[in-house]
Amino acid sequence: MSDAKPAWWAKPIRWIGWIALWCLISFSVLWSALALYYSNLPVWLRPWTAGLFVAAAAAALFWLKPRRRAIGMFFTLVAIVLVYWSLIPPSNDRPWRREVSVLPWAEVKGRQVTVHNIRNSEYRTATEFDLRHYDRTFDLDRLQNMDFFMSFWGPIPFCHTMLSFEFEDGEFLCVSIETRPEENEGYSVTASCFKQFELVYVAGDERDLVRMRTNLRDEAVYLYHIDTTPEAMRRMFLRYCARMNDLRAHPEWYFIITRNCTTDIPRRDGESRWLLPESWKVVINGFADEFLYDEGSLDQSMPLVELRKAGHVNTRAQLADKDPDFSLRIREGIPKLRQSEMTQRTSP
Repeated sequence: MSDAKPAWWAKPIRWIGWIALWCLISFSVLWSALALYYSNLPVWLRPWTAGLFVAAAAAALFWLKPRRRAIGMFFTLVAIVLVYWSLIPPSNDRPWRREVSVLPWAEVKGRQVTVHNIRNSEYRTATEFDLRHYDRTFDLDRLQNMDFFMSFWGPIPFCHTMLSFEFEDGEFLCVSIETRPEENEGYSVTASCFKQFELVYVAGDERDLVRMRTNLRDEAVYLYHIDTTPEAMRRMFLRYCARMNDLRAHPEWYFIITRNCTTDIPRRDGESRWLLPESWKVVINGFADEFLYDEGSLDQSMPLVELRKAGHVNTRAQLADKDPDFSLRIREGIPKLRQSEMTQRTSP
């Protein structure tokens, strides 16, 4: 009896399987080499270790026989790197760059919240400044507005986002979620994927966090009033305070996709946070205003394009510069949300 011929589709399936396997192998080599290059090993040793891994992986794949043994040895090497990398701990004890050297934290006593280490530096240039901080007590019952900033350092689709809280006494607290680089360490998209930066919440005066971007870095900054209830604003403020305290007690790594200036915004109550954002417009955050508008969280009385024009604060910020009323002046011309409508909305 003659052997049955394999189905016509068997060979293409095998080829697709091998292509998928080699794509996985290529990705694993690249990821493992970068994980070692950006690890916590001594700086001089990192490139040598990454190169040694690539050499060992090539030896396993092309010299070991049979093929299954070679592939098994390769993925064993990858697993060792993965375990080592996953055990690298974040820290709050490093030689930090001055602007992120002091962590904010909050004390909550009933309706009174004291935020410590609010940054309000005096800038001469974007890199030369006198570092200053102060403490302030806020009354939750006097919280009246919550605003969303988008700061573009280049063309969309990416930007830096911040949230700001306005109180009835004319005080504002702006919070920026950022990387926490060490001295002489610059930002790198690749490094931000490999545990090179801790996550930090910077609590600051808008004359610091906003003015630095509009007047010194020449970024395009847009401001949007968030349409929500007073109770929802208070809950959001307390979530931010809780995250500041959490990071002060238990540092975390910044990660460009799931732990960045937009995806780490504590949008849910409790300690648990979604691993993945609700929309691709949160990940590609240059479209975050579209997401908020579609969700009904921004003023619906005009098209989004008109809101953007009204919320472009650069000219007003440059005219206000060091004015003590900087925060009020950059909001001139932005339509106010009607409190009657806000109180009727459901909480997020």
